[in-house]
Amino acid sequence: MKIYSKRIKTIIAAASVVALFSTTSCVRDLEQISITDDTAQVVYGNFANYPNALAKLYGGFAHGGQDGGGGNPDINGIDANFSQYTRQLFTMQVLSTDEAVIAWNDGTLQSIHKMNWDASSEYVSAFYYRVFTEIAFCNDFIRNTTDEKLAANNITGANLIEAKSMRTEARYLRALAYYHALDLFGNVPFPTETNMPIGSSTPPPRILRADLFKYVEAELLACSNELKAPKSSYGRADKAAAWSLLARLYLNAKVYTGVDRSKDCITYCEKVIGGGYGLKTKYEDLFLADNEKNNPEVIFPIVFDGLKAQSYGGSTYLVHASVGGTMDAKSFGINGGWSGLRTTKAYVNLFGGAGSSDLRGNFYTNKQTLEIEDLGNFSNGYPFVKFKNVTSTGAEGQDGPTKGSGNFVDTDIPMFRLADIYLMYAEANLRGGGGSAATALGYVNDLRTRAGALPVASLNLNFILDERGRELGWEMTRRTDLVRYGKFTTAAYLWPWKGGVKDGQAVEDYRNLYPIPAKDIIANPNLVQNTGY
Repeated sequence: MKIYSKRIKTIIAAASVVALFSTTSCVRDLEQISITDDTAQVVYGNFANYPNALAKLYGGFAHGGQDGGGGNPDINGIDANFSQYTRQLFTMQVLSTDEAVIAWNDGTLQSIHKMNWDASSEYVSAFYYRVFTEIAFCNDFIRNTTDEKLAANNITGANLIEAKSMRTEARYLRALAYYHALDLFGNVPFPTETNMPIGSSTPPPRILRADLFKYVEAELLACSNELKAPKSSYGRADKAAAWSLLARLYLNAKVYTGVDRSKDCITYCEKVIGGGYGLKTKYEDLFLADNEKNNPEVIFPIVFDGLKAQSYGGSTYLVHASVGGTMDAKSFGINGGWSGLRTTKAYVNLFGGAGSSDLRGNFYTNKQTLEIEDLGNFSNGYPFVKFKNVTSTGAEGQDGPTKGSGNFVDTDIPMFRLADIYLMYAEANLRGGGGSAATALGYVNDLRTRAGALPVASLNLNFILDERGRELGWEMTRRTDLVRYGKFTTAAYLWPWKGGVKDGQAVEDYRNLYPIPAKDIIANPNLVQNTGY
């Protein structure tokens, strides 16, 4: 059973967002209702409310608001479906790279792929505020489940044990959100459960990127000791989820701190690999409507449900937005496409072109051109076929067009899966982190064999970058990978419309980070805008 077996409704709702910033900061964009100590007492004084309160924290990654379909939004200033967490993470991490272009001209959306965004971009701001909204939710839960608060609320016995476990899950989810802030924005506001008490009128302090790295690392190390064993409950954070995020943190440590931590990356990859995971037999089954079933590969997913956890973000967005032209929407388990997302020639060429034996390079070519002359024309560029709202048996999802509206998708989005761990291990080995070169080669060839691609005899770093592109396409890692390799902004790797020109061009190196939203810079005197903006 998926964790979101029913639509999430919690008494705390979006109230805890007020604790994020003062009323003179960007709280105006986040605020819904005021929270009080009395409200917290109502929620946390009864253990029966804890599961719903925790569900809101998980739901913060899947939903844009309190109601299904984006109603009652968590943040203001942008449609709740546009601002849904994974939809905006996709925008920041994928749409800015060779992996995707979009036909729509909503606001400043085209600036993301053209890499000419600025500090007023509503899409950059939407993800920034989404991240800090999630942090606020988590802070509220953690603040109200300290040992002292649990004792005061007479939470005892088995309920006490479970409440402490839930608190650790909240710390993990906060660390995940802070990791995204660290990766995408660098030096950011730093609200915690202690430095932003309820009713605070002081804007949160600024934390430097290297110090935030240390904080996230410490939180994850603590969580890894306290979370439940790997594979304890699908859709909930466990030890392996913490190890996976630590591995990714360490793989990118040189970008964040200037210090290589490849050895530590190997250590935590090995922990995950030893956690009982295995590759799913068919690659394509990883991205279907029943991918929560019999899936030994997924370590931590963002869970969606076409009936009970509806959102126009998440996998609903990934499926609908990538269907258009002559594509048969019903074969994707939906009522119609939105004619938005395609990919670039550069990405197609990672597979040797369309028609490759590599099953991961699944592109729709009928009446589509490889060359992109016009970003706004859906027929320019090949749609990338990966996520679908059909099951491994060919049945449509729960809300498929013959069963329901055909709008909402069941497919979960993997945040971490074993294939990513294999590739991180291989890269960290090549970067001098230790481990076994033979083992790394075996892991990579296991992935290639599953995908119908020929095995390779040796590995190098550039091959690993390309293999990550092939294996993890549209899984929201690409920008981070390109930054780590020095290829995101530079001329070392060009793709169509990078820098706003058809054949691609280098852009300023400061675009390795996104800007802090301009209005937050104005509102919070502790903040300093990232260089170049």
